[in-house]
Amino acid sequence: MEFLKSIFDIHSTLFNFPGYPMSYLEFIGTLAGLISVYYATKANILTWSTGILNELAFFALFFQVQLYSDMLLQAFFFLISIQGWINWKTNQYSGKYQIAFLTKKKLILVFTRIILSSILVGIIMTNIHHYFPVIFNKPAAYPFTDAFVAILSIAATLLMIYKKVECWYLWIFVDLISIVMYFFKNLFVVSGEYIIFLLLAIYGLLNWIKQYKHENRFGIREIHANS
Repeated sequence: MEFLKSIFDIHSTLFNFPGYPMSYLEFIGTLAGLISVYYATKANILTWSTGILNELAFFALFFQVQLYSDMLLQAFFFLISIQGWINWKTNQYSGKYQIAFLTKKKLILVFTRIILSSILVGIIMTNIHHYFPVIFNKPAAYPFTDAFVAILSIAATLLMIYKKVECWYLWIFVDLISIVMYFFKNLFVVSGEYIIFLLLAIYGLLNWIKQYKHENRFGIREIHANS
């Protein structure tokens, strides 16, 4: 029981890297996250199962550093990863979800929802320690920035479920902001991880565009439902 408790305590050090105390949560979440994003760049279904492990670890991590939007985001990711896993598994042979681009109308709608949702969540997170003082006994750190990252991540994940190329543009934006935010929260390994995520997102974007061109070159039919 004590060992299990230590795994979920951010102050429990697995090893020093170098001179930086690497917690169990940060190590497990970082490794699982890297593997998950790598699989995503390949449009591989294993991205969802490895992502679930990342989400469980980071849920506990972000709660302990008062990044509450990011914490709640992991709960969303957990549910959406199950949905994504089922969608990709069910349709991997049917061709229902081929890599595609959003229409201009849908793209404008997505960005409008991102901005409005980020403002709303930012306001809620600014006051969440007043709403639920027993659970959140400290004010949220960077509530609007954290909320913006969370909403961008949600939008990117939903677009990824339906294999829309634009998901990678959103992930690139998420990674750029997260690198700075986590650095200032002294989560240096997580910040470094997002540098790798940024490179993987650029690779994922280029790879998905390449696959999109390949699928269309050979006349593979795109289904635009749910786009």
